[in-house]
Amino acid sequence: MTENADSRRVLLVDAFTDEPLTGNAAGVVPDADGLAESQMQAVAAELGASETAFLRPSEAADRRIRYFTPAREVDLCGHATIAAHAFLFAEGVVEAGTHTLETNVGVLDVELTEDGVVWMTQDDPTVETVDVDYDRVGDALGVDAAALRDVGADLPAAVASTGLPFLVVPVNFLERLGGATPDMNAVAELAEEHDAAGIYAFTFDAVDADSTLHARMFAPGYGVPEDPVTGTASGACGAYLRSVDAFEGELPDEMRFEQGHFVDRPGVVRVRVGDDVRVGGEAVAALDGSLSVPPADDDDIVEA
Repeated sequence: MTENADSRRVLLVDAFTDEPLTGNAAGVVPDADGLAESQMQAVAAELGASETAFLRPSEAADRRIRYFTPAREVDLCGHATIAAHAFLFAEGVVEAGTHTLETNVGVLDVELTEDGVVWMTQDDPTVETVDVDYDRVGDALGVDAAALRDVGADLPAAVASTGLPFLVVPVNFLERLGGATPDMNAVAELAEEHDAAGIYAFTFDAVDADSTLHARMFAPGYGVPEDPVTGTASGACGAYLRSVDAFEGELPDEMRFEQGHFVDRPGVVRVRVGDDVRVGGEAVAALDGSLSVPPADDDDIVEA
């Protein structure tokens, strides 16, 4: 252990699943009080999860949370929020009910049910349809552009956000989406041009008959080449589906978005779009231990 290092409890919690080693793994640091940004970034890089949630005291809400990918801080993360609150519930720190959470986008509500399902209210949605060059998008995703044009007339590409923006791109069939071979540099450039965290590609042609859609999300510019299951992007897509009237009438009261099958981390996000946008799911801890965090002015690598 590095001299004068600060030892903190850390966990890897798999979100949007009830089975360990599936869904989307989030790092969780239950007590991040006193950690500098550089230390939180180092911990996130060491854990290697797509996002790590750092919990701290808050004067504005029940608790404060910050999210870091291995490369940078992000303002909002659905799966890490689900993971953190499922852990707090399992530890007996919080009970079923509604809790408030201070994030970089404001104070949000998180509801815990008696059976351990966590529902996160996301930020107010925004959806803006965009004209895209389908040949360029197809090349970036490694998908035949015809699979994008086929649905593009009725379901245009759009930048949608419920706290974190994504370029939402519909694809006609699961075979096309599953066979995608993205050029990560091209994906990062395309997302950056649209001020988006990444590209969320989806198809209504799902694996499970009970699912509303199947999705894949690529955010290499944020240090996440492919995210297994993405809560914030699912919320953004739910808002998008309402905005483009995808169901030609009322949205289902609850939608089921499946993701992660093509990276062997299947999971399900439950999405409700009404007066606000909510994403929900379960989570289970897969790893529980401690990490040695060097002082903020120490350049050494964080040691496990």
